[in-house]
Amino acid sequence: MSVWDEVVGQERPIAPLRAAVDDPGAMTHAWLLTGPPGSGRSYAARAFAAALQCERGGCGECRECSTAVAGTHADVTLVATEKVTISIGEVRDLISLAATAPSRGRWRVIVVEDADRMAERTSNVLLKSIEEPPPRTVWVLCAPSPQDVAVTIRSRCRVVGLRTPDPDAVARLLTARDGTDPDLALECALAAQSHIGVARRLARDPEARARRDQVLALATDIRGVGDAIFAAADLVDVAETDAKAATEERDAEERSQLMVTLGVEDGSRIPPALRAQLRQLEEDQKRRATRHKRDVFDRAITDLMSLYRDVAIVQTGATVRLVNIGHDGHIRDLAGRTSLADTMRCLDALGTARERLAGNVAPLLALEAMALALRPRTAARR
Repeated sequence: MSVWDEVVGQERPIAPLRAAVDDPGAMTHAWLLTGPPGSGRSYAARAFAAALQCERGGCGECRECSTAVAGTHADVTLVATEKVTISIGEVRDLISLAATAPSRGRWRVIVVEDADRMAERTSNVLLKSIEEPPPRTVWVLCAPSPQDVAVTIRSRCRVVGLRTPDPDAVARLLTARDGTDPDLALECALAAQSHIGVARRLARDPEARARRDQVLALATDIRGVGDAIFAAADLVDVAETDAKAATEERDAEERSQLMVTLGVEDGSRIPPALRAQLRQLEEDQKRRATRHKRDVFDRAITDLMSLYRDVAIVQTGATVRLVNIGHDGHIRDLAGRTSLADTMRCLDALGTARERLAGNVAPLLALEAMALALRPRTAARR
């Protein structure tokens, strides 16, 4: 199985990458892979890195392919920040690494999976290395769209635009790779709106599906101001609990490892000279938790938008497939007792909430305003 086989539904977009592997004349030393969330741009970057190292162009079976995709290849560096931004210090470290020759592979490949999280000042630090990389160094940057990357960077990269894969293709991947039941695979692929990572998590984790159902229930559970306030508080609690569960164990392990590195016994007093390093770790962990909570909020709002999109489809009589096929009865009930104007108003409120959260508005305030806007405004139709 080739490393390219899991880059789902992107046969035409990735043709330039495959051509560059096969023909040195088509090679470029800086690439920008763009595409909506879930399009597989990060995996496409890893597949490209593996194919560059593989003597057979990405066979998917050799040691070069398996280690490159897994992120353990000595000459493939994968950068996927768990913080809100990528720091200048991290980029400077990458630039130093880019200047070195590959230790055993054919190329030194540096994949930055969140290039859109670099501030303009940070991007300017990277510019020189992008313009004049060493002969055997390849930069692969990933971002949702070219506009999310500084113009000075994207103008020096070859852009490869991925697209949202077909949900049927994602469902086939879940069935073939993970053994998921075909019906469940399709339901999860549609619910994830073809986001491969989210679809896989929904298919493998019944609790994740239950949490999503709980979020979708907000559309009918909010009847008044009190319901709206409680719903917003519940969303914040869910995000904080999720972030704590996802990071607590890792935070403790990182702290323990730092203590060992610094030569400080667990539970003993930390010398003043070493406290700055501990504070830096705690700040990084706090940023990671903040990003995780933002991702939870964004996913919840996206799920609600998909539900109201389905309601609008039923209200207009459109013949396209519903996203939330497992909630057909819920959708038709909501469509029957509200108007299309109500649905559009709710979609606008959800979009506004996403913008406010992206602009660092306090999450509880943004979600309370959103939940208040989801209250029914028209009487049920008979």
